[in-house]
Amino acid sequence: MQSLSLLDIAAAVWFTCVWFGQGWVTEKSPWSGRSVNHFINEARRHWVRQAAGRELRMVDTGIIAGLQNGTAFFASTSLIAIGGGFTLLNSADHAVGVVSAISLFTETDRALFEYKVIGLLGMYAYAFFKFGWAYRMFNFASILIGALPPPSFVGTPEMEKAIARATAIAIAAGTNFNRGLRAFFMSIGFLGCFLGPWALIASSTFIGLILLRRQFTSDSARIMRENS
Repeated sequence: MQSLSLLDIAAAVWFTCVWFGQGWVTEKSPWSGRSVNHFINEARRHWVRQAAGRELRMVDTGIIAGLQNGTAFFASTSLIAIGGGFTLLNSADHAVGVVSAISLFTETDRALFEYKVIGLLGMYAYAFFKFGWAYRMFNFASILIGALPPPSFVGTPEMEKAIARATAIAIAAGTNFNRGLRAFFMSIGFLGCFLGPWALIASSTFIGLILLRRQFTSDSARIMRENS
């Protein structure tokens, strides 16, 4: 097996920093209040409070069902991607030949190629667990919204606690879904590693910048900021 160079290690570290770094910028940094995710979380708070004032909450359970269906779709897609990764491992010899033929910067062997595929599988497994947990959180949110006291309790401490509880779970569900989706996007950037460390640095940086742009400078972000 070829030994990993310092550049390979540096590229892997850079990829990890881009992946979790842009997640930190979006969720916890001083600039997170300008992200799309922040405005959506505020909308979730408003939604739960609106649900508390409704006598019939079928529309809210319908919204939760739609969110669960989308999350289940991505969880299933994660499993399909994992299966595809194992298929790729099974035909590694042919895949190594293809990668070596198209790469102008580096050569690879079967063992190194398999480690890279395993890294890709790890990303899809991470995404699956995030989507799976988000699905369960949406289920919890559905129960908590259904358990909100009647509208006559609006303004009481009991209602406020129930609203806070349901809101926190709904936001946690959305956060886990976003992290799973981020892993999906970054897995596209990870494909650059098959062409060499410089390709991994370039592809991960490109994907990271796209994700940050969508969170902070896209038309969606601008519209939400202007109408918040």
